[in-house]
Amino acid sequence: MNDCIVIVDKNGQGIGTMEKLAAHRVGALHRAFSVFVFNSRGQLLLQQRAFDKYHSGGLWTNTCCSHPRLGELTLDAAHRRLQEEMGFDCELKELFQFSYRHEFENGLIEHEYDHVFVGMSDEIPRPDAAEVAGFRYMETDLLILELLKQPDDYTAWFKICLERVVEMYCSAGQG
Repeated sequence: MNDCIVIVDKNGQGIGTMEKLAAHRVGALHRAFSVFVFNSRGQLLLQQRAFDKYHSGGLWTNTCCSHPRLGELTLDAAHRRLQEEMGFDCELKELFQFSYRHEFENGLIEHEYDHVFVGMSDEIPRPDAAEVAGFRYMETDLLILELLKQPDDYTAWFKICLERVVEMYCSAGQG
């Protein structure tokens, strides 16, 4: 947990660094990314976070997410973490950026300037058990319905940006 993350201003410009857990204790706005990988059938690859993660353990979310290291391009970090968490890599394209703030019951605060990437792959994941409890592919229309019925099963950031990802990805003729 002694990784440093990049603290940013409201426009996503780096203004410093902070130890990751400290940033989550005080709610410092920091750079992050979320990766959404679809297969050739248009299904989204979901990850169930490992149960012992420092927040959102056991919840379902997008294919992978994390924070770039100091001096690391966000796209490079997205590729690195996709390989580390899910055991494969694919071409990624940045769709959009958004900011959000969410307070967890354990006192931690997720306050992120999130870069959202999408990719397409039919490769079978080989997830790292320390990061990922499970994975599944899901049709996006069924996923959106499930989110409405069981929102507590999903991460905060995923609930915020899923519909926008689906709208932008499908409207671009990808899904």
